[in-house]
Amino acid sequence: MGQPHRLSIRVYYEDTDFSGVVYHASYLRFMERGRTELLRDLGVHQQAIHAGEAPFAFVVRAMTIDFLKPARMDDVLTVETSATEVKGASAILSQRVLRGEETLVTAEVKVAAVANGRPVRLPPQMRERLGSG
Repeated sequence: MGQPHRLSIRVYYEDTDFSGVVYHASYLRFMERGRTELLRDLGVHQQAIHAGEAPFAFVVRAMTIDFLKPARMDDVLTVETSATEVKGASAILSQRVLRGEETLVTAEVKVAAVANGRPVRLPPQMRERLGSG
């Protein structure tokens, strides 16, 4: 569905464990930022969907993640994010964390739109934007 969105992130001390290697949970934050910036670049702002006419939120429904190689303090990483499937109330996003051309982490993330604890349909314009994103 088009070129992946790319976000550059530098690894800081706070992202690492005692040995200077990126702590596994830090990758989740990096990928969350990648998903948020993908939406922002598509013209979808989190604050607007939380407080709009029909407010909703995205939640992670499922994630499959594969840690291939470690990143270290001071590395500059790229988080690539692309929508691979967009349905009525959910989307599947493919993500990679790279150091240069080297893939360090891959993930498939299923996100769902919810309001008041229940699934809701994504607005048609958002489905369209994600489908071409």
